[in-house]
Amino acid sequence: MHITQLASFNASDITIEAQEQLYQGFVHVERISLRHRLFQTLSSSANVQDELYTPLISRELIRRKEAAGVLLYDDTQQKFALIEQFRIGAIRDQDSPWQLEIIAGLLDGDESAESCIRRECYEESGCEVDQLEHLFSFYPSAGACDEIFHLYSANVNLPLEGGIFGLAEEGENIKLHLIEYTELNSLLHSGRLCNAAVIMALQWLKQHLLTR
Repeated sequence: MHITQLASFNASDITIEAQEQLYQGFVHVERISLRHRLFQTLSSSANVQDELYTPLISRELIRRKEAAGVLLYDDTQQKFALIEQFRIGAIRDQDSPWQLEIIAGLLDGDESAESCIRRECYEESGCEVDQLEHLFSFYPSAGACDEIFHLYSANVNLPLEGGIFGLAEEGENIKLHLIEYTELNSLLHSGRLCNAAVIMALQWLKQHLLTR
């Protein structure tokens, strides 16, 4: 099997010694003490049990709900949609804490990613979405957070102009931008895009435009 399809280990190669909840709010934070298998144990020369695992490791883990996002584009108008909003994680960004993003949100309970996207699209852009194309599911920051992000695209009928959207009761103040396809390359190289989902989505759009 090709290396890109094969994981060296799985969850059974981790031994959790202790778990402690440190904080519970918008996110949850846990401290986990564990040991995990070493790559050296894949060698046939490894035969001492104490050498199969790491020493005890302590890590803080941010627990967060799954999220889903979508790049809305309109081949008829030759435009795509991005939103702009304040983000606490970018509060010290040298350019601006107001980030350009795709429409996205957290899954509510046992809600599907597709249902979440349709709800968020209406709240954040006024657009209704029929067909969704799944692009990727990925961990945005697996070094510290267990969030999984489901990324989609959708060809929709975009409005003729942007506007202000979001739920005031949730502290949302969201500006919808409609951007011409001709501006895609300059935006990708502008340094204005600072999160993985929007960069991945626009790289996909670039490929879509090349293969139409």
